[in-house]
Amino acid sequence: MDERALAERLITYDTSTQEGMQSAAGFVKGWLEARDVEVTGTVYKGRPVLAATVGPENGPTIVLHGHLDVVPGRPEQFTPRIEGDRLYGRGAYDMKGGLAAMMCAVHDLVAEERVCVHFVCVSDEESEEIETRGSDYLVEQGYVGDFAITGEPTDMHIGIQAKGVLAMRIEVTGRAAHGSTPWVGDNAVLKAVDVFRRIEVLPFARESSDLFDRPSINLGRIVGGDALNKVPDLCVIDVDVRYLPGQDADEIRAAVDALPDVTVVKTFHRQPAIVERDDPFVQALGKAISRVSPPTAERLGVGRDGASDAISFLEAGVPAVECGPVGDGHHGPEEWVSIRSLGDYRRTLVEFVKLLPAHQGRDERPLKIA
Repeated sequence: MDERALAERLITYDTSTQEGMQSAAGFVKGWLEARDVEVTGTVYKGRPVLAATVGPENGPTIVLHGHLDVVPGRPEQFTPRIEGDRLYGRGAYDMKGGLAAMMCAVHDLVAEERVCVHFVCVSDEESEEIETRGSDYLVEQGYVGDFAITGEPTDMHIGIQAKGVLAMRIEVTGRAAHGSTPWVGDNAVLKAVDVFRRIEVLPFARESSDLFDRPSINLGRIVGGDALNKVPDLCVIDVDVRYLPGQDADEIRAAVDALPDVTVVKTFHRQPAIVERDDPFVQALGKAISRVSPPTAERLGVGRDGASDAISFLEAGVPAVECGPVGDGHHGPEEWVSIRSLGDYRRTLVEFVKLLPAHQGRDERPLKIA
């Protein structure tokens, strides 16, 4: 099965659901084991986690990291379709296409004698879980190394920076009144919209950096009111702030806390991702891309608006970047990945491993996944 056919098969699993995740994880495990790659499967917080290792125990160690889960989609999005070079379907770009190519690359590297390669796959990258995630668990179990690549979609560029995440659940209070006399009350729903507009113009929102022209601020959810004929006195909004490297999440939170009639009741926080452009593994990955796919733009200096689980490795001291195939429309109605780029991505990962010198990697904690 080539990477295109494998990506098509993965798309058919609705991995926005628990049942779909479990079925897809079973397929991935079986596919690799049928190709002489031993896979350890476990469950973390109710979701499947997979890990496999090929290559020698000694030498440089690379982590190839992916995720199976997707955001919800329409039923027809789980039936893949092909139009020219484009493979359409939920998760085609984020990131079942990249995952399929990564699985094929692991198979290609089964006989690798110089470089150790860990393949790890989680099912909670898209979740709103505020505690530790599957990727954090894998790091705790010792699946670390000298360098990590997470196959998030980057159009064959190398994401050396990514914005941090500060997701806030905010309660906005008002004053109840009869719906026939709204001027007597203080409508919390209307105030909540105003609160969001105020967050959009806080000082941090107007800052920029070398790779980003601004932070990202999104109103993802709004819940308020409990009766049609009542002025709502409470509204809850979920605000997703993606802040820049160099900005301070605590300062952003404090600025939101200072807004009138506002209480931040829950947060989810991930630090920005930063890897040096001149890191030797970054340079080697850039060289591998250029050998496989002729360069059309700068490959090494990409900033990623979205966050990923690469931060789990960075927080463990492992340089980690995002790098994945070409496509568009992730989380949208017409998500697609370039079929040609899937092959390019597979060959890039293999070429990257072949480019690495056969030197001793850093000491790793013992692998002990249960």
